Amino acid sequence: MDTINNLMHGFDVAITFQNIGLALIGCFLGTIIGALPGLGPSNGVAILMPLAFSLGLGATPALILLTSVYYGAMYGGRISSILLNIPGDEPALMTTLDGYPMAKAGRAGEALAISGIASFVGSFFATIGLALLAPQLVKVALLFGPAEYFALFALAFATLGGISSTNQAKSAWAAAFGLGIAMIGVDGQTGVPRFSFGMVHLYDGINFLVAIVGLFALSEVLIFLEHSGGTSAKARAAQKARPPIAIGKAHASFSLIRYCTPTMARSTVIGFIAGVLPGAGASLGSFMAYAAEKQISNKDGTFGKGDPRGVAAPEAGNNAAAGGALVPMLALGVPGSGTTAVLLAVLLSLNVTPGPLLFTNSPDIVWGLIAALFIANVMLLALNLPLVSLFARVLLIPSKYLMPLVAMVSFVGIYGVSGSTFDLLVMVLFGVLGWGLRKLDIPLVPIIMGILLGNLMEANLRRAMTISDGDWTALISSPLSIALWVLAAVGFVLPILVGRKIKAQFEQAKDATRDAAL
Repeated sequence: MDTINNLMHGFDVAITFQNIGLALIGCFLGTIIGALPGLGPSNGVAILMPLAFSLGLGATPALILLTSVYYGAMYGGRISSILLNIPGDEPALMTTLDGYPMAKAGRAGEALAISGIASFVGSFFATIGLALLAPQLVKVALLFGPAEYFALFALAFATLGGISSTNQAKSAWAAAFGLGIAMIGVDGQTGVPRFSFGMVHLYDGINFLVAIVGLFALSEVLIFLEHSGGTSAKARAAQKARPPIAIGKAHASFSLIRYCTPTMARSTVIGFIAGVLPGAGASLGSFMAYAAEKQISNKDGTFGKGDPRGVAAPEAGNNAAAGGALVPMLALGVPGSGTTAVLLAVLLSLNVTPGPLLFTNSPDIVWGLIAALFIANVMLLALNLPLVSLFARVLLIPSKYLMPLVAMVSFVGIYGVSGSTFDLLVMVLFGVLGWGLRKLDIPLVPIIMGILLGNLMEANLRRAMTISDGDWTALISSPLSIALWVLAAVGFVLPILVGRKIKAQFEQAKDATRDAAL
């Protein structure tokens, strides 16, 4: 009953002219960003984040705008997957396996419609799960002390080497690098500058907004500049030779929706569970949903040949995972995916501390956000069915026009927030760093999480050591902390033992998609 009352209060907060307008803008821009191959939700939120701050939006409006972009990008990734066989982002990869064959068979409109409906089902019920589960998780989190929080952060870092990462070693190195960057600045306990090299600008540490925009947005621009002149004549000829796919009317019959309903229900549950796990993200939710549905329903061998259930499963799975990833971020202050790590930075920049006290100290923010997500889901369904042809035309925009716009928004947004030319130089440095790390196939999300959580992790470790008078066994003195350490160990080791087969299948799907695109 309390959840319903809180949600009604959230709708009172969300249903204003400004917030509904921001949700609509965020849904529209997010769908466009998601449809463009290579950008994805993390880059989209990172690009628009400084712009939201430069507009002077409050905490609730800024979060509504950026989470609408997040949900919209998850919807939009399916468009290029189905029409071009090129995933808009990694979670949309599995959609190509059946979406593109449907499009080649003249069923592009049907594939886009059923994927849009599956995205709505996954997101909508995941938001319900968020509203129900997050307050219950808060009750558990109120039992946490410094030792338990330190173990929780260790669990978050241990589970980062999921399906989308190259391997555990690179993820661990990236997390350690991010934690090292978080140590830059004046020590909050002793007042001694650390790793500042005598530069006054570094006394306040590295602004994580600057790091995020550099690592995600600017590195994408540099990757484009590297490859813009390197496209082979054969690849260009193949792209021109590919016949255009007629979309037609995006419509799914009632019988088709009913046929795919069990698939959407199962995939929503699987995706939501994957999203709640720290570090798993939408890629794992999409893959698990498709793999499970293939095992259950592929009795006629139609998966991979244009089965609509093969479109509905990954779309419901990845969108449910997107909603599930918000649960640990809001309730525990631990991001469940790369995009929620960026959203966590938004909260911290607004002086809002996520975690158990968020629901008590800032109910307007958290319940207004959850209510706005329900509204955004309805908006996205209303936009994505009748206007899918318009969104598909965005794919015709050449990257040579898009990337300068990304760079311009990044520079203007960061300067508008900080007013510091030094921060612009740091952003460029992180952009070059992100470009180099991507060349080495080192994931960027652990670095961001290290920067965001490093100071909190250090503060809880010091607090636990102070309380115990330096006795390190205090870190494993409670059943809850022991359980978290065990989960951290399992989360780190399990992908090494059983994740190779999953990653191999995931890479096979990538290779099949790349070969078909060429």
